[in-house]
Amino acid sequence: MRAAWRPASGRRVALAAMVVLSVVVAAAMADDLAGDARALLAFRDAVGRHVAWNGSDPGGACSWTGVTCEGGRVAVLRLPGAALAGRVPEGTLGNLTALHTLSLRLNALAGALPGDLASAAALRNVFLNGNRLSGEFPRAFLALQGLVRLAIGGNDLSGSIPPALGNLTRLKVLLLENNRFSGEIPDLKQPLQQFNVSFNQLNGSIPATLRTMPRSAFLGTGLCGGPLGPCPGEVSPSPAPGEQPVSPTPANNGDKGGNGGESGKKSKKLSGGAIAGIAIGSAVGAALLLFLLICLCCRSGRTKTRSMEMPPPPSSAPAVVAAGRKPPEMTSAAAVAPMATVGNPHAPLGQSTSGKKLIFFGSAAAVAPFDLEDLLRASAEVLGKGAFGTTYKAVLESGATVAVKRLKDVTLTEPEFRDRIADIGELQHEFIVPLRAYYYSKDEKLLVYDFMPMGSLSAVLHGNRGSGRTPLNWETRSSIALAAARGVEYIHSTSSSASHGNIKSSNVLLNKSYQARLSDNGLSALVGPSSAPSRASGYRAPEVTDPRRVSQKADVYSFGVLLLELLTGKAPSQAALNDEGVDLPRWVQSVVRSEWTAEVFDMELLRYQNVEEQMVQLLQLAIDCVAQVPDARPSMPHVVLRIEEIKKSSERLEGRDPQQQASNLEAGDDQTSKPESAEGLNPFAP
Repeated sequence: MRAAWRPASGRRVALAAMVVLSVVVAAAMADDLAGDARALLAFRDAVGRHVAWNGSDPGGACSWTGVTCEGGRVAVLRLPGAALAGRVPEGTLGNLTALHTLSLRLNALAGALPGDLASAAALRNVFLNGNRLSGEFPRAFLALQGLVRLAIGGNDLSGSIPPALGNLTRLKVLLLENNRFSGEIPDLKQPLQQFNVSFNQLNGSIPATLRTMPRSAFLGTGLCGGPLGPCPGEVSPSPAPGEQPVSPTPANNGDKGGNGGESGKKSKKLSGGAIAGIAIGSAVGAALLLFLLICLCCRSGRTKTRSMEMPPPPSSAPAVVAAGRKPPEMTSAAAVAPMATVGNPHAPLGQSTSGKKLIFFGSAAAVAPFDLEDLLRASAEVLGKGAFGTTYKAVLESGATVAVKRLKDVTLTEPEFRDRIADIGELQHEFIVPLRAYYYSKDEKLLVYDFMPMGSLSAVLHGNRGSGRTPLNWETRSSIALAAARGVEYIHSTSSSASHGNIKSSNVLLNKSYQARLSDNGLSALVGPSSAPSRASGYRAPEVTDPRRVSQKADVYSFGVLLLELLTGKAPSQAALNDEGVDLPRWVQSVVRSEWTAEVFDMELLRYQNVEEQMVQLLQLAIDCVAQVPDARPSMPHVVLRIEEIKKSSERLEGRDPQQQASNLEAGDDQTSKPESAEGLNPFAP
């Protein structure tokens, strides 16, 4: 009996010990969470009295706004644009020892950060950009060995950038722009993915490990080297192994003994024969150059009326685009390139125009404002190259400006092309860039549009994010959304099967007052399958298999992605904030499901806290538009109605007359009717 009793007793003791241990661990975790709650409340009392945290909330700190718990501890604190102000005291953030993500950007936190922040050893992501922090670089960050992302730009930090940053081996993102850091950049050995020290008081040479970063990362400083050009006295990069410089010692010097110094002196003197050879060669070269100039002048005289011919279509030579490029179909005047001129060996436009003429639409069909010869003589610049062809800005001799799109991969016969282009030309609407004329020949197909001087929405949103950028405010973005929605609604109203087919930010063009119009309507029906845009752009609805056949519900999906782009400031192909590479709709939906709605908005919009509810309403509309099931998406008339209601609501909050604003939007502002410059002349203006 005694032998049978002992094992059972041992099991009971072990079970009791496990229960006691569990109770102790649970109590410790509760104490830790309670300590986290006390630290958060102390933080709120010091800098965030507007933050609605209730210490008696039954859900505890884990249910508070901006707080996420993992494993029974506070792991994430996100309060961007939450009107936090003042100095962060000791005993607050530093006591959150399980915190791995801290996002307090776009507030008014001031002074130096507390030294005990180093105690939050689990921190991996810190976003404190856009505050009023001052003093030297926060030394607490140097103790955080697990730090991956550090963004403290847009503050008033000064002093030197500490070399000890190079010891943070896991660091991938370091953003220090718009501060007052001085001195040289330390040699950081870790392979950073993002780095920015622009607009600081730095000087010296950019370290070799950082010279692959873009030029924008170093603007507004006294730095040199790398993308900013060589420093004074800096030796140019060494040539490739096959291009070693020639030794100063002559190759035919047979003296390999100790008389090298004397042979070096002799090599600097030229013989009389060498001097004579150089003189004769120079004379022959000058004569050859003069002969070539005479030939070019004669050729120019014979082709005087074709001096501004179009270059070959992009299909004849793939376009090479440098790294850091703007979106591929950028139509911004800021991305221009010289137009090719005479002597093009690839059959320029002027060589295939005999017997053909421009066909105009609308009121210009009766009396053409210009002819093909005028267009060929125009000075021109490349605006962008896209899936359908190349777009040019053409300035006629009269001073008028038009946009010319040179189509590629058109396989339609002339009657088929004429029928389809007539449908596009008939769409004359205030929120659609009108097709004014077209030209068709066997080798060339041209479309003539109104010129939009501010370029595309894509260029304005993503082209320049530096300090000289003019941000798009909420009013402008919501107006662009409404104008684009009305344009799509009108296209859909013409037929139950009518669709735009290629809605994206590079096809939303802006005039001088930032009023939006849709471009490239219906062009997917003109080109072959090789030119049709791929789904990789991020705007395509999941059900679309043939980009040339896009339904109205697929248009709604693309418009929803456009709305998300307006609200987040992110291009669909650049939506991921980490290494996972998720698409924009999926990323937004995941953030919203986590109840971090404020995190999705563009930093430039977070300052408009009085219309935050309206921003959330537009975000919800965008999410409705990108529903996976086509029938779950709203119609474009419904989309227009909801955006109108959102705009009226925000205008009432800002004390403006919604009816007056609507009338201003509907009245339009034809920038091409203003005679302020050559770009302000519209040859189609009444």
